[in-house]
Amino acid sequence: MLKKICLGAALSWTGIILYLCLIKASNLPSVDIVYLDKFVHAFFHFVFSLLWFLVLRFYYKNQSSTKLLGIVFFISLSFGITIELFQAFFTVSRNGDVIDVLSNTTGALLAILVLTFLNKNNFLNKIPK
Repeated sequence: MLKKICLGAALSWTGIILYLCLIKASNLPSVDIVYLDKFVHAFFHFVFSLLWFLVLRFYYKNQSSTKLLGIVFFISLSFGITIELFQAFFTVSRNGDVIDVLSNTTGALLAILVLTFLNKNNFLNKIPK
């Protein structure tokens, strides 16, 4: 049951990111906080990486956490780059941004650090596989 919940959450979060990153920028609320956009990108990929790690952990029980973390980082990085390319080439109101990719990467790396800490302190072993 938890396996399906994690998969549903990861797929939903992925869809939310896609939607929010590809809709017209004018449809999003405007907030005048410096670099808020970059923090949002980092947050998106932080949660994205956490959720997809849990999903992979359920589906690939015999793989080491280190390998799964590497896979999750690669998926997050690829997903972030793909969204920026879509913004650059397939939308008229959005622009691809290299700094957004760096923000995405930062969020994914923070998630990897948190997951590594949790794994080393055996917190992840308390979550059933």
